[in-house]
Formats: sequence, structure tokens, C-alpha cells
Amino acid sequence: MIARALATLSLLASAPVAAQTVAIIHGRVLTMGPAGEIADGTVILRDGKVVAVGAALATPTDARVIDAMGKIVTPGLVAPVTSLGLAELRSLAGPDDRSSTNDGISAAFDAGDGLNPDSVLIPVARLGGITRSIVTPGYDLKAGRTLLFAGQAAAVQLGSGGPMLVRRGVAMVLAMGEEGAERAGGSRGAALASLAIALDDVRSYARRRADYDRGETRALSLSRIDLEALIPVIEGRMPLLVTVNRASDIREMLAFAHTQRVKLILESASEGWRVAAEIARAGVPVLLTPIENVPASFEMLGATLSNAQRLHAAGVLIGFEGNGPDREREQRHNAGAVVAEGLPYAAALAAITINPARIFGLADRIGSLEPGKEGDAVIWDGDPLETASRPVAIFIRGVVQPMTSRQTELRDRYIQQVRKPQ
Repeated sequence: MIARALATLSLLASAPVAAQTVAIIHGRVLTMGPAGEIADGTVILRDGKVVAVGAALATPTDARVIDAMGKIVTPGLVAPVTSLGLAELRSLAGPDDRSSTNDGISAAFDAGDGLNPDSVLIPVARLGGITRSIVTPGYDLKAGRTLLFAGQAAAVQLGSGGPMLVRRGVAMVLAMGEEGAERAGGSRGAALASLAIALDDVRSYARRRADYDRGETRALSLSRIDLEALIPVIEGRMPLLVTVNRASDIREMLAFAHTQRVKLILESASEGWRVAAEIARAGVPVLLTPIENVPASFEMLGATLSNAQRLHAAGVLIGFEGNGPDREREQRHNAGAVVAEGLPYAAALAAITINPARIFGLADRIGSLEPGKEGDAVIWDGDPLETASRPVAIFIRGVVQPMTSRQTELRDRYIQQVRKPQ
């Protein structure tokens, strides 16, 4: 039975096909939705959507049936804070569209522009079970750059073929703490003051656009295009995604967001555990790379691998990142590592599926296997949080994805030469 199933999965994985009716049967389904875990479950995908999930479901007569007995079925993983589609390998010079050097384009810089769906890094991430990501811009790191905002993040899908972009403007990206202080002239206080001035200018601009156009307003600190880009932030429609680590910096940002009445997502937050109760009371989610929660600088002296577990225990909504553009597939390994630190297994899996979807306002479409959601599903040959486990079939919007990457193609090209007797 298992051999037949593997043969079927291998055939499915040979090339993408258009969305159709697919019935995944006899899998251990971790839905990450209201249905919870189903020991012997069926997932039915039709026309790119999940149409049914449950035990002992009737299989549609027109369905392509996949027997997943002995395997685990999960939603596609959602990787927050990536540069997939904007940059290639870090070790080589090449396309890198993560940042702008234009002083007049800060908040207006949109990661949804310039995406490359043919990036060689996308199949590598997809083979790690990642079907969606939140692409975030970065800062130009040249000395003396003073841009306040990195720009706007975009939600993308990682399916083979078709446009990547799903939704623009899911967050405004900002770095504070030491990095923010450096760009503001060396002081955290200056960085906060600059941010307050910018948001005050946006409110003034939004109230008096006509006067601004006639040159009848005071000078504002940002370009017109940046002012326009920040209006969704002051109106609470777009969260600020703020990278910060030190506990005191986190407190400052919580107070700032409350005073300014803006939504906040914390990123990194290495000392978040020290102020976990305050973060939970504020209802602010946290994105982190758990294995990087170790003391690496003076603003991270309190970092600990138990950060994720302590934040979760305090009631904070957490999501996990990967380890850089060419290592996004390690996101699930990061989740597994903090299970060893005491984080409940279900919470770790949620941190790479439904939680990132919730944090970026996409939970009505992705992140769990529920009727009505988009057909992103992964069939695993073992525990998805174990390093040795692999996806054996991946669906995005109900379409089976190729199980190859540039890496596997190179492996297959040269493996026989390597094995050839000398």
C-alpha cells in the first residue's frame, strides 16, 4: 500500500498540473483549524480551495485520490519576514531588490514591486513545505543612510507559475533599537522623536492635502509619496512591523504604539520574555527566529532559547521565521528546536502556519486546512518538525507542485559522475 502511495506521489510530483479535485485520504491530518488533529483523515481540494476535511468522508467520484497512509498532512507553511523573490544568494553578487538608496523613497518602497517568481531560492524554500511568505524590504546598509522606514511588506505565494503577489502593504517595516538609533544620529531618543514627527506630519498631510498641494503648509519631514504610504498606518489599517530586541526598547515601542494609536508587530524581540506580560496585555504579536535568541550584542544580553516558550506561556501570539533567503526551509527546524526548550508541539506548528496568517490578516485564506480556505497542503513522510522528514507532495491553491529545485537538478546532473569508478 505504502509503495503504491509513494509511486502515486512521485507521479504527482513530476510536474505541476492545473487545479482539479484531489482527495488526500488516510493521512494523519494536523488541520491547525477547529477540526484539530484527525488520526485517519481526508482532505478534499477542488478548484484551488479546501472543500472538506474530516474522518470517513466520501471521496468524490471525479477526484484524483492520493493515499497518505502512514504520513502527516499539514497546511502549507507560512514564512514571515523573508526576501524570497527580491534577492538571490548572499554569497554572490547578483540581483538584490530588498532596499532603496533613494532619500525620497522610504515608507513608499514596496516589496510587492520587482518580485522575481523565477528566483532559484523559491523552489528550495517550497521543498521545505513553505507555500506562502511575507516578503519584507530591508535597509540600505551604507554608512550615513538615514531612511526612517525600510518600506512595505507584501504577501506572496510560492507556487510554480503565475504571479507571486497576493497582497501589498501587509505591514510597514521599521527597525528601532540600536539600528534605529544609528540612522537617527546615534540615539534611541532621536529615533523615537523622528518617528513621532513623521507620524504627526502624516496626520497633518492627510487633513490638508489641498493646502499641501498649494504650498500652504509647513515643511514636512517626508516626501509626498512617503506621506501617502503612511496614511494606512495612522488609520490603523497597516501595522508597523518593528525590529527591536532590548526589553526597554520593547516597552518604549508598546507605549509609543498606544499613544499614537497604531497597530504593532514586534520582530526579533530577543528579550521579549522579560516583558511578556506587557506584550500580551497590549495584544501585540511577536515574530522571532528562535535559535537566534542567544546573547549576541549588548541589546540582547537577556536573550534565551526559552524566549518563545515564555512568550507563548504569557499569551503572546508568536510566529517563527527562517534563517535567511537561502535557508528559509529551516523555519520548521527552528520550530522543532524550541519544542525541545519546552514550547508545546501544537504551538510550534501554529507558529509556522496559522499564526503568521493571523498576524498579517490572511487567516481567512491560508494557514489551516478548513473548508473555504485556499488549497495549500503538504504531505510529509514524517514529523514536519524533524530535520530528516521531507514533503512528498505539496499543493498550492490546489495545484501539485514540482519536487525539484536548482539544487536537486545539479545533484542529478553530477551524481553519476561522482559515483563513477576512477
